[in-house]
Amino acid sequence: MSDGDVESGDARFMREALVLAARAEAEGEVPVGAVLVRDGEVIGSGFNHPIGGCDPTAHAEVAALRDAAARVGNYRLPGTTLYVTLEPCPMCAGAIVHARVARVVYGARDPRGGAAGSVFDLLPSDARFNHRVACDGGVLEAECAAPLRAFFRARRGGAAARAARPQGDVADVE
Repeated sequence: MSDGDVESGDARFMREALVLAARAEAEGEVPVGAVLVRDGEVIGSGFNHPIGGCDPTAHAEVAALRDAAARVGNYRLPGTTLYVTLEPCPMCAGAIVHARVARVVYGARDPRGGAAGSVFDLLPSDARFNHRVACDGGVLEAECAAPLRAFFRARRGGAAARAARPQGDVADVE
């Protein structure tokens, strides 16, 4: 769907998530940001920080859910929309379902671990869950994908460095 809005405000909130993704990148983390919105107001925000936080669960989505839950005083977050610059992974999809988020809007697809249809189909169609989450992908996709590509390209040191590594090296996986 490229840069068009699915609903009014999608591009605006995705741009707020992009600002948070830039903050993650500035701290040496994978550049992913997320905001949780209810009734047109941001109630939670977060960015990736598993490295700095020594926390494998410190993904942007989880950070935004934790922030919102603390602000509203409830771990259930019905009627909310989560905007995230990268398609959620399975861990984050589980947290989103348990929090009862109504809708997820993501920017870039994750062809290696996405749980909203790219690799896994946990959001929205897994009928085994007792809560369904509406899901729209590709909002500001090019803007969301560019910092991720640049981050991993820089981290890998370019094509020459990749060619020198043994095939299947973990550095070849995003």
